[in-house]
Amino acid sequence: MWMAGGRIPEDVIQAVLRAHDIVETVGRTVHLTKSGKYLKGLCPFHSEKTPSFTVTPEKGIFHCYGCGKSGSVIRFRMELEGLTFPEAVRVMAEEAGIPLPGGAGAPEEPTPAQRERQKLIEAHEYAAKFYHYLLQNTEHGREAKAYLKRRGMSDKLIDQFMIGYAPERGDLLAEFLEKRGYDLRLMEKGGLVAARSGGGFFDRFRGRIMFPIRDREGRTIAFAGRILQDGQPKYLNSPDSLLFNKSRVLYNFHEARPEIRKSGRVVLFEGYMDVIRAWDAGVRNGVASMGTSFTEEHVALLRRVADEAVICYDGDDAGQSAALKSAAMFENAGMPVKVVVLPGGLDPDEYIGKYGPESFVRDMVSQPVSAVKFKLIFLRKNHKLLEEEGRKDYVLEAVRIIAGLDSPAEREFYLKELAREFEFPLETLKQECSEIRAAAQKNRPFGDKLGNRWNNGRNETARPPAGRMPEPPGRHHIERTLLYWMMHDAEAAEYVHDKLGDAFQVEDHAAIAAYLYAYYAQGHEPDVTRFFSTLQDERLERTAASILSMETVPPCTSDNLDAYAEEVLKRQRLTALKERVEERIRAERAGDALRAAQIAIEINTLERQLRAKATRPS
Repeated sequence: MWMAGGRIPEDVIQAVLRAHDIVETVGRTVHLTKSGKYLKGLCPFHSEKTPSFTVTPEKGIFHCYGCGKSGSVIRFRMELEGLTFPEAVRVMAEEAGIPLPGGAGAPEEPTPAQRERQKLIEAHEYAAKFYHYLLQNTEHGREAKAYLKRRGMSDKLIDQFMIGYAPERGDLLAEFLEKRGYDLRLMEKGGLVAARSGGGFFDRFRGRIMFPIRDREGRTIAFAGRILQDGQPKYLNSPDSLLFNKSRVLYNFHEARPEIRKSGRVVLFEGYMDVIRAWDAGVRNGVASMGTSFTEEHVALLRRVADEAVICYDGDDAGQSAALKSAAMFENAGMPVKVVVLPGGLDPDEYIGKYGPESFVRDMVSQPVSAVKFKLIFLRKNHKLLEEEGRKDYVLEAVRIIAGLDSPAEREFYLKELAREFEFPLETLKQECSEIRAAAQKNRPFGDKLGNRWNNGRNETARPPAGRMPEPPGRHHIERTLLYWMMHDAEAAEYVHDKLGDAFQVEDHAAIAAYLYAYYAQGHEPDVTRFFSTLQDERLERTAASILSMETVPPCTSDNLDAYAEEVLKRQRLTALKERVEERIRAERAGDALRAAQIAIEINTLERQLRAKATRPS
């Protein structure tokens, strides 16, 4: 962030919006065709055959009727590239040559911590180039390069992923950085060098093939080094530092993010070589965690950019056990997950080498099994299916897994498979499944709702991914129409402010109204694009874009404004009346006659107000 308090200057945001035409920006990704006042095309954020993605040039917004994605040109870049709002504004400002921050002139003086971070980023970039040069152009890297060639790595891949080599000699990088003026004590904090017990510094990585690890903006922030000769550990990662936290960073995320966004799917691998070989095979949405440390933070990161995860770990027992744990983490977070089952204990790199890239994409990555199917496959390894007792135990455990499915159709499908394979009566399995589900429901903590767990605070992380926006009920259409008028007319917004304030019944509508009140209070003229830049909230942008995309809106006359505002107040009074009636009933049941009488007076007042205001907009 560029100013104290982390706020992006308003003039920078507006300069970015003026410099980046939404039609031109979207048109670089989407083929747009004219359709009345809109431009239409295939949505870049989900797969579709019929265009449902629209751009409205006069308002500077996009909206997809299929997946609900909406917003300004800044939001488009955020969604397409997986950037935060500050990241998107900064990137777009740099592209347009807009100084940061705007207005006052030179950027404010960075803090000591910011200076340290910048020095470490520069040093890591230098180190990546240094290691890469040693691999490609010196005798130091000859053996490492021969190894990579044997593993199927072309020069193009080596260059693209900036793979390098750290020689056995212990101080080449330390010497290289020190000559360029870098403080080696800071480089130690960044994990590039280590301190000798007798004084001085030596390279942290020695005798290893080096894989640069980049952040979301493509900057090198750490390394993973694979040992070339025999020795342990096989992989050595940079330690956590000012730049790097292995629990929050995924290898290749920066490169894979656009394809993840477009396909809605991420492929999770175990190793860096697997990611690179899969990329060469055509899998451009692959990432890997740092060794075995796949975390809930990683899941949260992937949930923000993908609708579904596909796990493609090694085919041996260790890899499949790790896949089972990772799949459970995705399921606990409410993210759909499937698993690729590689044959013969092969890892992805070995499979590609043995069967070819086409088979890997066609037969493996494109044909993952469901999480339940994978659990059933994995469960088989723990039972002796040639023995009667082993088959019985397997079937009982399999039914418990199947019982966890919410979909009756899916439960039916897997139970039929189980009954057919093990010659069990289907009705017996169904009864066992029903009893397991009934027991689970009985023991479920209060508040959980079967089939609707996203509506329970205990399961906040299990919200379903945002998709198509549901058609708003009729009673909300009045509020949406008011907001439409307010976004186009400052006087309408002032009238609604005085008449309604925060009386909107829909939470998002009340929030948008509050933003509009503040927007006009700052002296701004009606400007949809500029107003959108003040929201900086995906849900509110989506709601606002949906409102602006309404096909038929009545004219904003004084009569209509008054009638629509009065209808909102009427509904507010009806809601209040209902609450008071329920409160009176509770008071009467509790024997509190005085409280019940007081509430009855309030009810009479509300009823008189409702009778006096019978106007309803046509």
